[in-house]
Amino acid sequence: MRRPQLRRRLVLEERVNTADGSGGFDVSWQPLGALWAEVKARTGREDFVAAGPHARVTCRIVVRGAPVGAPSRPRPDQRFREGERVFDILTVAEADPAGRYLEILAEERVRP
Repeated sequence: MRRPQLRRRLVLEERVNTADGSGGFDVSWQPLGALWAEVKARTGREDFVAAGPHARVTCRIVVRGAPVGAPSRPRPDQRFREGERVFDILTVAEADPAGRYLEILAEERVRP
């Protein structure tokens, strides 16, 4: 594996559900910290929903490795944020046998 160029600062966020008093909950996102990453777009698609077209781009994100269970290791129930851009994490796996890097498959929601 070639050495990735970790030049983009992404903020790792975790979903927080807060009871709304009506039996439901409000969703917010809590920042956990920043990771330096390499981000490469892979494929894109467009879905049509009630509000109109909705585009999604699949991205390959590489960050430094972290052991399973470490707070700095991304999980599929989390997301990355880069300014207004949001990357929903789909999968996380070691990118190399030594575990020096993690390869993350994420989906960016593109607003029209």
